[in-house]
Amino acid sequence: MPVAHSLLQVREEIDTVVTPLSHEELWARPGGAASIGFHLKHLAGSLDRLLTYARGESLSEAQRVTLDAEERAGSAVEQPAMLIRLVDEAIGKALDQLRATRVEALHEQRRVGRAGLPSTVLGLLFHAAEHAQRHAGQIVTTAKIVRGLR
Repeated sequence: MPVAHSLLQVREEIDTVVTPLSHEELWARPGGAASIGFHLKHLAGSLDRLLTYARGESLSEAQRVTLDAEERAGSAVEQPAMLIRLVDEAIGKALDQLRATRVEALHEQRRVGRAGLPSTVLGLLFHAAEHAQRHAGQIVTTAKIVRGLR
């Protein structure tokens, strides 16, 4: 439940904060900080990747391409509403996976990344929620800064 609650809170915070932003504000990098657009893309992508590992799967080529694209500034089509949808979909899939995860599976061992770092299903689920919260906080803070620069 804490993982689900955390992800639902992320969804709520992001929708409220990002919706009123312009394309320029979405991709602004005040003081060299990462843009809100980056945080949104990374939040969705990392959630997908961590949950892939939690299922005991390896990353697909499409996931690797998405990871590489997270660093690039957004195109004109990457507007706030589009990136909110991207995060919404990632959170929706995460919640579906949480519902389908058996309690007995939580302590199963998993390997993460090319190095095969050790973890468990529970560890990956917790880290996914924690990581999403961290980026949501950065989104909220950066949005306040960007709006203050108007």
